[in-house]
Amino acid sequence: MGRLLEIVTPLHTATKRDYMGRMNDDKIACSLKAREYEADYWDGDRRFGYGGYRFIEGRWAPVAQALIDTYGLKDGMSVLDVGCGKGFLLYEMQKILPGLKIAGIDISKHGLANSHEKVRPFLYNYNAKDVLPYGDDQFDLVISLGTFHNFRLFELETAVSEVERVGKQAYIMVEGYRNVAEMHNLECWALTAESILHTSEWIWLYNRFGYNGDYEFIYFE
Repeated sequence: MGRLLEIVTPLHTATKRDYMGRMNDDKIACSLKAREYEADYWDGDRRFGYGGYRFIEGRWAPVAQALIDTYGLKDGMSVLDVGCGKGFLLYEMQKILPGLKIAGIDISKHGLANSHEKVRPFLYNYNAKDVLPYGDDQFDLVISLGTFHNFRLFELETAVSEVERVGKQAYIMVEGYRNVAEMHNLECWALTAESILHTSEWIWLYNRFGYNGDYEFIYFE
């Protein structure tokens, strides 16, 4: 196992969330709509997901800089984002390092169609549950932020192992919990999560899969 990092946590904790409000808002119907991962999830009402996932210049810049610094990325090196969404993070990374080679995959056609125009040519519609269409160690860094908790347990081994296979370095961030209060809040808030796990369970799985990359958990306190 690699390092436990805090790269996304500062951005995540900057947002306030009404956990019980979401739980009481016809959550089953909202969850089913969110799991389509299309227009309603990204740009529809907040009850279905992001509530309008718009590009805000610089919002992802601290995460981009932290990844570049942590992994010693330089111009000419390559990064794959598994579950890239609209590609905003990749855009910010390439803005800092214009010579960075980027690629992203996501299941959402709407997300990709509405991605940042500067990175759109490098983003592809692909399901990260499948074997990735890349060679061993093809990328200097493979990242996945907020995607793998949406997979079922039996789907995780392939997903995690593929990140390890195609990247020389790897970083995975998922939602997790450390206590009953955080478990309750996560269960209230999550619309698409299939694997709602304690951090110790995630670590157990990573070890079982032979994952040697870095990892992070975001919590709903």
